[in-house]
Amino acid sequence: MRTPVIAGNWKMFKTVAEATALVREMRRDLDEVTGVVKVLCPPFTTLSTVAELVQKTDIKVGAQDMYWEEQGAFTGEISPAMVQELCQYVIIGHSERRQYFGETDESVNRKVKAALRHGLIPIICVGENLAQNEAGQTEVFVGSQVRAALRDLTAEQVSGLVIAYEPIWAIGTGKPANGAGANRIIGLVIRGTVASLFGETVAQAVRIQYGGSVSPDNIAEFMNQPEIDGALVGGASLVGAKFLAITRQAAVSKGANT
Repeated sequence: MRTPVIAGNWKMFKTVAEATALVREMRRDLDEVTGVVKVLCPPFTTLSTVAELVQKTDIKVGAQDMYWEEQGAFTGEISPAMVQELCQYVIIGHSERRQYFGETDESVNRKVKAALRHGLIPIICVGENLAQNEAGQTEVFVGSQVRAALRDLTAEQVSGLVIAYEPIWAIGTGKPANGAGANRIIGLVIRGTVASLFGETVAQAVRIQYGGSVSPDNIAEFMNQPEIDGALVGGASLVGAKFLAITRQAAVSKGANT
């Protein structure tokens, strides 16, 4: 059984004071949810605060990005060693990083390798835009993103990472993909691509999330699908009650006790 991962991507929201209030609001109840891995991914400025607040719980912390170099004259960047001090996970290749900040398949691959060298678990984001979806290019495009991200990795490395399928047209739009459609892409394209590269055993070990307008109202639709192993949650992760409801429902859908 693959243990689902529910990760909250706070994006560019929450000051230190706001992050503190949010974590304190949901920390006890979130800690009590079992059967799923719970990850909070706040902005860099609040990582140390959030890491300290969840220190005595089983809630994990993730960064939203990182650079691949160990150190150096890279103004504004954060190294893997810096992330490793505070986090267990790191989001890599989110569509917003690709769209607004020039992230490429090559840079994603370099960041994945750097994260793994430092014992971090990458959450690798892949997904097509609306034009690609409507043109029937989803399978080719998403498959190529997966192959590029996993280039030169070992089977052991791949089996332990997380992939998030985030159709760009569903992110923040209130128009999520439906459960069956997301399940098909995750199983056929993403898990299928991993199987073609590393074998079926590795493909069955990789956890693959869905992301894109996830809410308490639709999380069960996705989590009841056999290929979907959690969610990368955006806007709903900024509201304690919503993120807690999503996490609880995910645990129930996968047969875990809460």
